[in-house]
Amino acid sequence: MSSSPTPAALGFRMPAEWHPHERTWMAFPTANPTFDGAEQLDAARRAWAGVANTLVRYEPVTVVVNTGESEDARRYLAAGVETVERPLNDAWMRDIGPSFLVDDQGEVAAADWVFNGWGAQSWARWDKDQDIAEHVTELTGVRRFASRLINEGGGIHVDGEGTVLVTDTVQLGEGRNADWTREQVEAELHAHLGTSKAVWLPRGLTRDYDEFGTRGHIDIVASFVRPGTVLVHSQSDPAHPDHAVCQELAEILRGATDARGRTLEVIELPAPTVLFDEDGEPVDYSYINHYVANGVVVLCAFDDPRDEQAKAVLERVYPGRVVELVDAREIFANGGGVHCITQQQPRP
Repeated sequence: MSSSPTPAALGFRMPAEWHPHERTWMAFPTANPTFDGAEQLDAARRAWAGVANTLVRYEPVTVVVNTGESEDARRYLAAGVETVERPLNDAWMRDIGPSFLVDDQGEVAAADWVFNGWGAQSWARWDKDQDIAEHVTELTGVRRFASRLINEGGGIHVDGEGTVLVTDTVQLGEGRNADWTREQVEAELHAHLGTSKAVWLPRGLTRDYDEFGTRGHIDIVASFVRPGTVLVHSQSDPAHPDHAVCQELAEILRGATDARGRTLEVIELPAPTVLFDEDGEPVDYSYINHYVANGVVVLCAFDDPRDEQAKAVLERVYPGRVVELVDAREIFANGGGVHCITQQQPRP
């Protein structure tokens, strides 16, 4: 372990997503094994831009674009969206970017996790993405704290009051930190997030364990909406393999307490009605994977009857924020959702 002071020891903590933002960071799709071919890359770029162009109406947005591709990106992005060029492999800023921190003195800092392609997966490329958190930290001019933990932003969710949600198959999974104990993982998370209580779920959604999955990211399964209250994905149809998974996860969360000793209130958010994709594989479409920004919640839409139902739930739990539905089917086709492609920089 490094002997230099940890972020938590210096008074830093990761604020909740609903804390006021300075800006949103995103990355722009570039040609790689995820976006296979010109047609798929174009579709992905349209989908990513749909999120950026919605967000920029509410807060500043900076998009990291692969070196030499700014002109391409500008064809998709609204005039108000800023771009900056850095070498990129992929486009999941939640996972490759830093986790921003604040303290009570008005300073912002950043935790930089080790990124290794979601557990060194065979298809992943991360020789450039492993440096993106450092690039973003330099661009913001804030202090950077490098962690030894292999982790991604999509693998954690905080309430801003000392509690972090995680999954066994991410932080302790093969290819990440399989040689660490749970206690070691918790200590490293708490030291860099300013948290004091980790709530562990055993796994994520079924489809997330496919070839191109993240092996159990929390941000498609459960998210805090305020301290003491958590939204959880609910698959009510027994024909879908996540039916039993969701029941188990909701039960665990209902029995959990947060850092302040509160028993968690659990709100079940029904999954979209569609169960399988055109290949007959179960979908992992989830409304949990939304993004909370200044005055807005950007919510995944799937051209599904439950889109409006999910919107109504989010309007209720985030009073005072507009809920904007953005078609996320193309993002999910590439392995994630709206939350996976965004990263908040909190206002000091």
